[in-house]
Amino acid sequence: MAVRVLIADDDASIRRLLRRLIESHDGWSVCGDAQDGQDAIGKAAQLNPDVIVLDLAMPQMNGLQAAREISRQTPDIPLLLLTVQQVSKELTNEALQAGFKGAISKCTGSEVVKAIEVLLQHQHFFQPVRSDAFAW
Repeated sequence: MAVRVLIADDDASIRRLLRRLIESHDGWSVCGDAQDGQDAIGKAAQLNPDVIVLDLAMPQMNGLQAAREISRQTPDIPLLLLTVQQVSKELTNEALQAGFKGAISKCTGSEVVKAIEVLLQHQHFFQPVRSDAFAW
């Protein structure tokens, strides 16, 4: 059965890049996308994805706030945080408390496929920015 991914990011170009990365993996598809946290909550309930990728900084409701609500409604869906910030120890702790199973920086966004693979194996994936990190 195909893996269905929901993407939530306020930047349309990032959503397109994520879609390309995700759909380049055999058997994976993007079942929907959201422009903010509130939209992500609604689509998570409606679409019942296997994984949700949430941007940290979105208007109206950020990724941490949305994750708390999604985790409350559907605790079995793994959540991956995507951020422009470095994935620090503090951000990792905040993300875990909000219900995320992983976090990656947008500067290592090409590793989103690896992160989703790890989350689907019921493991955590928190990727700090490395000095040799590369862009999309």
